[in-house]
Amino acid sequence: MTKIKITIPNVGDFTNIEIIEVLVKEGQSIEKDDSLITLESDKSSIEVPSTHAGKIDKINMKVGDKVNHGDLILTLNSELKKESLEPVQEEIKKKEISVQNQKVTRPAQIISQEQIKLASPKVRKFARELGANVIQIPGTQRAGRVTEEDVKNFVKSQVSINNEKIENKIYKEEYSPEEFGKVELKDIPRVKKLSGPHLVRSWTQIPHVTQHDEIDITEMEQFRSSLYDYYTGKMIKVTPLAFIAKAVVSALKKFPNFNASIDSINNKIIYKKYFHIGFAVDTPYGLMVPKIRNVDQMNIKEVGKALKKTSELCRELKIDKKEFFGGSITISSLGGIGGTHFTPIINPPEVAILGVGKSFDKLTKIKDKIISRKILPISLSYDHRIIDGAEGAKFCVYLGKCLGKDFAFKLAV
Repeated sequence: MTKIKITIPNVGDFTNIEIIEVLVKEGQSIEKDDSLITLESDKSSIEVPSTHAGKIDKINMKVGDKVNHGDLILTLNSELKKESLEPVQEEIKKKEISVQNQKVTRPAQIISQEQIKLASPKVRKFARELGANVIQIPGTQRAGRVTEEDVKNFVKSQVSINNEKIENKIYKEEYSPEEFGKVELKDIPRVKKLSGPHLVRSWTQIPHVTQHDEIDITEMEQFRSSLYDYYTGKMIKVTPLAFIAKAVVSALKKFPNFNASIDSINNKIIYKKYFHIGFAVDTPYGLMVPKIRNVDQMNIKEVGKALKKTSELCRELKIDKKEFFGGSITISSLGGIGGTHFTPIINPPEVAILGVGKSFDKLTKIKDKIISRKILPISLSYDHRIIDGAEGAKFCVYLGKCLGKDFAFKLAV
């Protein structure tokens, strides 16, 4: 074990630079290029990285200290042998001599790109929150200064979206299940095998936000149960999902960000002018998510028929593969099973998914009277890169109006 002294590098003719952040603590293990402290002068702020890997023995500085070139930052316990340090130390001396011989006009001209990186404390904090090392991020501003946009682009580049590759770590259990009792091995169903990687991609690459709400659908349910055929006099049975699908189309027209996709390659947003609603179908082979095309051009009865027909094709494995693509938004309904709120996973390249629970009766006070109302629980997950919380809340409120007493009758048209 060798003790290494990490000192303030040559930052030109600046003196008495203030330490505004100490980013490590004693006893912490660090890697080479991990940031140690942040310095700030009247012209710029810089982050000083470690020149070696090891375990911090003692920190010699604190926030508020004024430092200069050569001042001791900390001592490090490293596993490097003494002879292996000599070439490194010689290289550092050469760089410092080279820097001193240059004509200094501004800090960026004398700061080694491998040692320190120009960025504001706000940007540094933003990078750390995203798990990125600011030292590794290419800066696009003058003198290589790093911006928040540079941090975002760097983080995006770390995930191979084009090839849809995600590094999967396989963890092996210390004890096998067989050691604790009788088990049975079965193959994973083919549909679940196909959907698994898609779900992993969605959950790891899309910043999900899920908003929960409750919608009063009393009038809608009364209207739905009163539908009948004028010619035959028979009642018309229409699933609540048909009403929800029509309401969602109305909301998509009001909030076009929900009917969009991200083009990560060209850094663009694709706004869709069609309204193809996906819905989750529970089959013996696993969950399938086909699309109902042009829902905006259908009435309630037509939507109900399309939902029934498409569900049957899925359960009989007769549906065309193309029908699983090209959607606007997906509805995942658990109303026929039970439950209230949950967190549905977005079906990319869509940017939102609506989860629907089982409706229930709720006592509510209206005009000083306690009455029972039919309540529909919803859970809206959306891509936070395009949709913010305020827009998500507005979408839920508008959806509630579309399924409420003022809009229920219009949806049947």
